[in-house]
Amino acid sequence: MLKMKLVTKFLLAIFIGIAVASCIEEAEPYIPPTKAEEDALLAEYLDTLTNRGLDIDTTAMGVYYIIDSIGNGTFPQDGDTCVVKYSGRFIDGSVFDSTGDNTWEFVLGAEGLIDGWNDATRYIDEEGSAFLIIPSELGYGSTGAGTIPPNTTIVFLVDMVEIKPHN
Repeated sequence: MLKMKLVTKFLLAIFIGIAVASCIEEAEPYIPPTKAEEDALLAEYLDTLTNRGLDIDTTAMGVYYIIDSIGNGTFPQDGDTCVVKYSGRFIDGSVFDSTGDNTWEFVLGAEGLIDGWNDATRYIDEEGSAFLIIPSELGYGSTGAGTIPPNTTIVFLVDMVEIKPHN
């Protein structure tokens, strides 16, 4: 519960800062970061979270995750259908995608999902939630996709609503 409050306060502070900054000056054209710049931004972001007392774990592939709430202890396996709610953000806190009040279903291990998503959702049990911090090489890489620029770390808050076992 304390972790959730700290993360919520941190994200709220970022959102307020962005809102104030966007009102003050005209936005300059966006220039995507280089891989080295992304690595520096990610390191700074992780340091900030650690300094706020959050416990950051890392998957074998290199996705960082913070368990926000523990569910019922049932974890998804390859082939299971995961029913989730999520919010996708950049490390500056701006939202690029969200299910809102809806859910989204996907088959764990299926092609078409970014590597970081397939890797890290395995660590969220049914009825649990976690923050996934996915470096670009496990997300959309040096090319980006849609609204996600190249070399961009993405952060998801994922609520694992239900796991439908593969039969």
